[in-house]
Amino acid sequence: MIFYNFLTRRKERFKPIKSGRVGLYTCGPTVYDYVHIGNLRTYVFEDILRRALEFSGYKVKQVTNLTDIDDKIIKRANEEKTDYKSIGSKYSKLFFDDLKKLNIKKADVYPKATDYIGEMLKLVGKLDKKGYAYKGEDGSIYYRISQFKNYGKLSKLKKREIKIGAMTSSDEYKKEEAQDFVLWKAKKPKEPFWPSVYGDGRPGWHIECSAMSMKNLGEQFDIHAGAVDLVFPHHENEIAQSEGATGKKFVNFFLEGEHLLINGQKMSKSLHNIYRLADLEKRGLDPLAFRYLILSTHYRAKLNFTWESVNAAQNALRNLHLSVLRVAAETGLKKENHPENKADRVRRSVSYGESGKIAYKAGELFKKAIDDDLGTPAALSMAWEVINNGKISPKDKMKMILKFDEVLGLGLGGIIKEYGKTPVKIKQLIDEREKSRANKQFIQADSLRKKIEQLGYTVEDTAQGPLAVRKI
Repeated sequence: MIFYNFLTRRKERFKPIKSGRVGLYTCGPTVYDYVHIGNLRTYVFEDILRRALEFSGYKVKQVTNLTDIDDKIIKRANEEKTDYKSIGSKYSKLFFDDLKKLNIKKADVYPKATDYIGEMLKLVGKLDKKGYAYKGEDGSIYYRISQFKNYGKLSKLKKREIKIGAMTSSDEYKKEEAQDFVLWKAKKPKEPFWPSVYGDGRPGWHIECSAMSMKNLGEQFDIHAGAVDLVFPHHENEIAQSEGATGKKFVNFFLEGEHLLINGQKMSKSLHNIYRLADLEKRGLDPLAFRYLILSTHYRAKLNFTWESVNAAQNALRNLHLSVLRVAAETGLKKENHPENKADRVRRSVSYGESGKIAYKAGELFKKAIDDDLGTPAALSMAWEVINNGKISPKDKMKMILKFDEVLGLGLGGIIKEYGKTPVKIKQLIDEREKSRANKQFIQADSLRKKIEQLGYTVEDTAQGPLAVRKI
């Protein structure tokens, strides 16, 4: 597998620290609000990364953090006259709801920042002993960037640029240098706090991820993935803290997903263009149509979201689902012998002969696309090529499509599982419609079709007979 490593700004062959095993840390949400579709693009990218690694045979341990204490959470808790725990619990649940709708696999660990305060303080202690930490005039503990010689190696920013672009002024916090960042924030009125040798307070944002990732994956691990807007200062600061404390290389590969634009513009409250998954659903769009749209663009390219593009993605996904159902009908697939119910059937080699050779070649091209820095547009195109190739037998198509969907995650296996499980009422209406069509009673047949649609299904007439397709 080859990934574009943001540390070196070039593609590199991936080799894990431990043979056959991958430690993967993926940036999760700060649980103070609903996640928007820009966040969700990142989480889908991280899911594809995890699926691709597993597709290549690696055993992956994925850790996705939940930041449940920071300035935004405290502000929201004060606004809603509640506490940070209630805010975190509320928005964590909504986050997981969205992940499920997008068919994103669960991470192995979802560490909450507030469960790792002890680990954070130990990390601050190590940095203090090595001269990386100091107490500011406000009583908070800061990281001394000038002490870390390689600061800026991820973002490629020079010290002067970092100083100019520092997030807070030295006048506000009385730090040694404007670019220094906080490790431990001194207690303030109406804020939650924890006791420590540095005084009552709470952790800074950056120290949280260093502590959570190293506790769960070790002082060195394979891949850190997130969104490109976190490269500086967040990911840069994680490197400085972690490597300053351990003296070891923190992460071998940084993978960063690009922005999602709305009609060519960044999302902002002033433009009223911040959309949630629920906003798509209100327009009758299936969440998996949004996943399809994400797959159609490489994760390192900006994705321009428009209502036209997501509607086109929905139509494409619907056609893909219908094509898969047609293949299922051609194979005469039954629930009891469905490959999804017998994993060994999915993993068997394709048949001998021309069909098998073509299908096998398609599988190789699919894997080549995925192995080349998660080339999902080419992989998606290969799925369509298999579906539409008349030289591949229906059974070989089925095996390939189910295999491809282990990475794509478009619910194709679920679509096939529904085959043969059409509700009795829908079947009866379809039979009545067929009789009407046979008797050339087309007005009555059309009326029955509309009744079927009102019940959430559409009828697709194929060479194998009518297929009932659940609406998406």
